[in-house]
Amino acid sequence: MSLGDEHGASGDYGGSGQTRTRLPGASGDSYGGARRGGRSSSRSLVTVVGVIVLLIAALAFANRGGDDSPPPGKNDTAGAQAAPTAPTGEDPVQTTSGGIPNGFPQTEQGAQSAAANYAVVLGSTGMFKTGNRHTIVDTLYTAEAAARLKGPMDRAYTADFLAKIGLDAGGNPPEGSTFVSRVTPVGTTVREYSDSSAKVEVWYMGLIGMSGERSTDPVTSTWQTWTFALQWSENDWKIVTDSQKDGPAPVPGDERAATSDEISKAIKEYGGFTYAR
Repeated sequence: MSLGDEHGASGDYGGSGQTRTRLPGASGDSYGGARRGGRSSSRSLVTVVGVIVLLIAALAFANRGGDDSPPPGKNDTAGAQAAPTAPTGEDPVQTTSGGIPNGFPQTEQGAQSAAANYAVVLGSTGMFKTGNRHTIVDTLYTAEAAARLKGPMDRAYTADFLAKIGLDAGGNPPEGSTFVSRVTPVGTTVREYSDSSAKVEVWYMGLIGMSGERSTDPVTSTWQTWTFALQWSENDWKIVTDSQKDGPAPVPGDERAATSDEISKAIKEYGGFTYAR
């Protein structure tokens, strides 16, 4: 099963949907009222996904760095200075593979663009569907890493696990509900770089949960940093290993928590990014 040329409005790579660049976002329920704390099932989902990412790092082979690695001073500067974003950056890539941007430049900014976009795809609802997940992994990772990861990932995304977060065995939400899994990059930084490898950190906000009248797991936000070890392979940046850590998380604002209807409407109207940075 291959991914479609577009991803769905809910961030599902592999479905038909709108492709404009937009920001994320059935009656009054636990969404409304005062700001809420994190829900246990959402926390469990984030924990399981985090475990999967750590599993990726343990199983994938490492092949970066070497004599052509940049001196420490260059890395320190890259981490300390704010990186340019879209208004001052290079033009985005013009090619895709299964709806996923590819063909990133063999430059520091190209590595940052690749990492940011890979975080978006790996944080999408497509990862909860076996066929889409396999295509995503084959597209984003080196061939060796992908071959090692698909089996363990399939064993992690079991029918029991999917049921616990409200999805059926095919990764679909109940009728009338909207499953939300989305990553929005806030910034990137290069920790290491050479023409053949790069280590890039992506600071992002994630949305996770189920929106619907009978949902007991409303959509909540998370803040994490995703570190990607990339390798230049097949004329593009490919993931060798990756890992995540919590934060940095800003102090929550005083905005009223949205109702389930408002969240569902926002998710459908505001599709996820097809290109970041």
